[in-house]
Amino acid sequence: MASITITINGQKVPAQTGQTVLEAARAAGIDIPTLCHHPAVKPIGACRLCMVEIAGQRTLQPACTFPVADKMDVKTESPKVVEVRKFVMELIFSERNHFCMYCEMSGDCELQALAYKYGIDHMTYPTYVKGYPVDASPPYFLLDHNRCVLCRRCVRVCGELVANHTLDMRQRGASTMVQADMNLPLGQSSCISCGNCLDVCPTGALVDKRSAFMARNAQTEHVRSVCSQCSLGCGIDVVTRAGNLLRVQGDSDAPVNRGLLCRKGRFEPLYEKRARLLAPLVRTLDGGHRQADWNEALQTAADRIRRTPAAKVGVLASTWATNEALYLLARLFVKELKAGKAGLLHPVVPVLSDKLPASLEEIAKSDCVLVVGADPAQDHPVVSFFVKRVLDAEGRLIVVGAPASPLADLADESFGTEEIRKAVETARAASRPAVLYGAGLSERVLEELKSLAGKALLLPLQPGVNTFAAAKFGLDRIAEPSGLEVLYVLAGEEDLGDRILGKIGKDTFLIVQGCYGSSLTDRADVVLPMAAWAERSGTLTNTAGLVQEVRAATDPAGSSKPDWEILSLLAERLGVKPGASLEEIAVHASRQLQ
Repeated sequence: MASITITINGQKVPAQTGQTVLEAARAAGIDIPTLCHHPAVKPIGACRLCMVEIAGQRTLQPACTFPVADKMDVKTESPKVVEVRKFVMELIFSERNHFCMYCEMSGDCELQALAYKYGIDHMTYPTYVKGYPVDASPPYFLLDHNRCVLCRRCVRVCGELVANHTLDMRQRGASTMVQADMNLPLGQSSCISCGNCLDVCPTGALVDKRSAFMARNAQTEHVRSVCSQCSLGCGIDVVTRAGNLLRVQGDSDAPVNRGLLCRKGRFEPLYEKRARLLAPLVRTLDGGHRQADWNEALQTAADRIRRTPAAKVGVLASTWATNEALYLLARLFVKELKAGKAGLLHPVVPVLSDKLPASLEEIAKSDCVLVVGADPAQDHPVVSFFVKRVLDAEGRLIVVGAPASPLADLADESFGTEEIRKAVETARAASRPAVLYGAGLSERVLEELKSLAGKALLLPLQPGVNTFAAAKFGLDRIAEPSGLEVLYVLAGEEDLGDRILGKIGKDTFLIVQGCYGSSLTDRADVVLPMAAWAERSGTLTNTAGLVQEVRAATDPAGSSKPDWEILSLLAERLGVKPGASLEEIAVHASRQLQ
């Protein structure tokens, strides 16, 4: 691209060939109003609000699609331009039900903001209220066609970014509406409930059911954090009011996902039905539990650990925990106490190359994706969005040893793991291959994948959440909980009862640190309640080794404490001084992660 100069409203503005007038103007800090434009998707010039006056052009032109040219002279707020903009907005307001006082998005609506900007305070034309349908069939959100301005942002995000292609437009003129598949209700369509359409809707047409009418935007607080549902580490924006969770939105500035989220990250944590652990519990003589204070619960656990031979003490870690908690767990039980068993309940995916793992944007630009022993659609859904983009660009998808899934159904070729060499050679023939691989692969399969490392992009898909960090801290083995006198389980939000209870003896002293009641906490001798996903601070390391900050959006429920603080207090009672604050512990943890 070559550097050129254009003039906007009498101001000299630098630009690059290939840019649109809108891009050049915004780069220079000059505002041009839009409704249909969104920086993450391709411009289509549908709303006509970005019309500008360009010298030499007989008519006004849409700034979002018109390319810049050297010495171009543009006027964005001339009387003619402003008149047309107001006319377009008046038509939009007259077409459907845009009565702001009754709308969930009042105060956070792009159409409303533009009306204020251009002084539209009444309906110029008769309002055409047809009574369009409201589709409330999806489990988490609804589509109100009465509020829709036909900007097609949702259609483009669903197709271009998520690559699901559920949404499109039907009918013409005043009857035009967004449709799912062949005019099915959204709840019966191919919609995967990722909710990314909600983040880009400029009005109140797409609304989160759970948080609707619970707060105006000015009454809310936004906390940028990291999703705790898989090892990808997507950036999230947690929205609260007065300490209460309202909804989760995508963080468009997040380096991993650029704002895209899946159903697991956006909705499911907010619909948690399990009972929270609100106070420490200790077992009574009759086999039940009674509530205890933190000092008693921690001292009971510490006393039992101290008087048990180290070889008979074990620790099992859920990778849901933060870097700081996993560091403390490893330091306390592995380094200081020399516990007989310490590790995870699932395998760790090995790193096959010294190259940095591929980003999702890099994977989307490949021309062939080889998926081995993994199911991104189920376990890392946002990854599957980028894989499907490769297919949209006429690339190829090869799966090896993958279970039946919506993504595997799209594969050009499928192989068993015994045919790994054939699959690798097929991928090697591509110009820009990418390899996504999961846990539990044989040495033979891993060696074949290593042979592609020089040419292909590689991205290990770790199971769990913070598995990369757990491995760095030495918790990289699968630990069997049998044969122990004391077992400490850092469960987090995971329900690990089915995987542990059948393997421990009836006399094993069980200490569980977790967020929710379960069969495991029912069996536990000491229960230590910990802060849940929106209540904790610290850091997480994603599957590519990127360390990101987790920020608390609400206070811990009841008397629960952050995972790192519980372990720090326990360590002190066992004579270990791990650090006085989260910041100090984070420094120690980060050194081991480098």
